[in-house]
Amino acid sequence: MPFAVFLLALAVFAQGTSEFMLSGLLPELAADLGIPVPAAGDLTSAFALGMIAGAPLMAVLALRISRRFALTLFLAVFAAAHVVGAVTASYPLLLVTRVVAAVADAGFLAVALATAGALVAPDARGRATSVLLGGVTLACVAGVPLGAVLGSHLGWRSVFWAVALLCLPPLAAIPLTVPGGRSSGAAPWRQFTVLGRVRLLHALLLGALVNGATFCAFTYLAVFAEGTGVWVPALLALFGLGSFAGVALSARLSRLWPLLPVGWTLLALLGGEPVALIALVPVTAALSFGVGASLIARVMSLTGDAPLLGGALATAALNVGAAAGPWLGGLALGAGGGPVWVSAGLAAGAVVVWVTYGTRRGRPSRSGGSAGGPGRTPSRR
Repeated sequence: MPFAVFLLALAVFAQGTSEFMLSGLLPELAADLGIPVPAAGDLTSAFALGMIAGAPLMAVLALRISRRFALTLFLAVFAAAHVVGAVTASYPLLLVTRVVAAVADAGFLAVALATAGALVAPDARGRATSVLLGGVTLACVAGVPLGAVLGSHLGWRSVFWAVALLCLPPLAAIPLTVPGGRSSGAAPWRQFTVLGRVRLLHALLLGALVNGATFCAFTYLAVFAEGTGVWVPALLALFGLGSFAGVALSARLSRLWPLLPVGWTLLALLGGEPVALIALVPVTAALSFGVGASLIARVMSLTGDAPLLGGALATAALNVGAAAGPWLGGLALGAGGGPVWVSAGLAAGAVVVWVTYGTRRGRPSRSGGSAGGPGRTPSRR
């Protein structure tokens, strides 16, 4: 495996840590800036909105830009946004830095996926992609919990500095290790014809609902665990381990995806008990990320003639959920309700959408809409 792939994975690890890290920092961040906790939760939604806007736009631009230049530019902007975020005392400016960082993240990931595949032989592309995306799940397993520990000792700003520092090694090495060719010479705007495919739109809607449920609960996990006596960094690590297992076992877990509403409901009902909280968090994380991974595979199988745009659309749909989920959770928190109940409702909505679509179609799609779940597909990503 080329060294450049591991450098890209390190950058993706830093970006994944940034995307998820605020879930363990919300109470401290809100207190320091003098804002309500739901407003702090909107910072996660802002990042997701940046990913939504950035994913398709940056994917199209990446078709015409040198890989080396694009990766360096996107990563430099991402790191700079975190430096500004670490020093500002302004909540509006911090909100802007989250959007800017997310757009850069979306652009970097789009180019990195194409680059990793181009650096290896065709039969090794799957492994290269797995190494690259492993940075995201590793961020859940290690980056976010370590960030929570660092933030609890040195303040939330230290985590922003840590993410910026993690970007320096790949930022220095990418110009030396990544070829300067373009990702593709294809006509970019023609690829948007895939948006007329009904099955694709159905898969994207399911992805948004499922990820909305996931991020709604995850964003407020530290708040939800208050009073239980459970150490938040350990709880985040359990969530990360569950997400790692979910991605690894996505083909099997996709068959159990209708259990998602049950899992979130049980967490809402029993999560006040430490033992139940510790047991249910990794289980719901595994189900959520397993279903999410299978839906990405479903989208990719439906956009085989436009793979870069397919990945961008999947990223955008998942981040629609990642933006809406925390926002809805904040409303529920402000109204005295529970974000985990919102997660249960969004997951139930996904079940309703799938059942309604399956009934309207008359019979499930052989390529990925079987009774085993909406994201099953015979092909591997």
